[in-house]
Amino acid sequence: MSAAVPTSPPSRACRVLFGGSSASLDLSDGILALRVALPVLEGAAAERLLGDAAAPETREGWTLFQHGLWLAGFAVAPPGEDIEAAAGGLYRGLFEAAEGLHLYRVWNYVPQINAVARDMDNYQRFCRRRSIAFEERFGRGFQRALPASSAVGSAAGPLAIGFLAGRAVPRHFENPRQVPAFEYPAQYGPRPPSFSRATAVKAGEGRWIFISGTAAIRGHASVAGGDLAGQLDCTLENLLLVGETAGAGPDLGASAGWQRAFKVYLRNPADLPCAQTRLNRGLLRSGDTVSYLQADICRKDLLVEIEGTLTFFAKGAPA
Repeated sequence: MSAAVPTSPPSRACRVLFGGSSASLDLSDGILALRVALPVLEGAAAERLLGDAAAPETREGWTLFQHGLWLAGFAVAPPGEDIEAAAGGLYRGLFEAAEGLHLYRVWNYVPQINAVARDMDNYQRFCRRRSIAFEERFGRGFQRALPASSAVGSAAGPLAIGFLAGRAVPRHFENPRQVPAFEYPAQYGPRPPSFSRATAVKAGEGRWIFISGTAAIRGHASVAGGDLAGQLDCTLENLLLVGETAGAGPDLGASAGWQRAFKVYLRNPADLPCAQTRLNRGLLRSGDTVSYLQADICRKDLLVEIEGTLTFFAKGAPA
């Protein structure tokens, strides 16, 4: 799966590998990658965050890959570290590593995301520390700097994060039918989630739209609790609307020649056939790349979450 720049040999790409037993840096094939504990149900077992990269370097605890004006990287928290301490440490390192660049996309793999400790679940505790880290770095108006993001529950830790950044100035977008996540009311935790619904980037002859993890939420409330078909319908409506808002047209770029990659997170592996049938009918097109992964979703009443990366190159540019 290519999430950003044109394809390249794996040895020169920043990758996330799925299907691990824990979060770790992986050198099993001689190529450094991030492996996370998300079982692969079907489709691509890896995601390329940045292709055609230089040899990786380590900075601020992050493994970093550079390609021109783009930077991608990943890091894993120390084993057994408290989720808030882990989030704070990783985000401080991320901001230092990406100093002078704009964040485009962040992927958060949160172990036991729905587990409750001290009257908050791990997602709420993660969100609190992530929000504080952004505010410490960018000040009171930090919401203007929030990139597209996802946070899904991995079967095992530690907390792991991947990111993509660059020098081109991005535009961040919201879904008109949803309350911005960073404005959620206090019922969802002491600090709201820190992300934009989508981020668009134009660099040279290329355009990219990164769509955050999207689920069955209207306003700020979950809908169709326990109903996979209903949640898929709402999720697709949200994807199409935020994609159009961000500039991909009413069909997520399908008719305009955009390259499209999706990750579909399912809480219950048994839901795979139903999800595939609905998405093949209402979203996916020939040539799309898709990974179906088993993951817990940030709210217990949500069964599915979908994210997307859309890439467009002007005629004559590399694809």
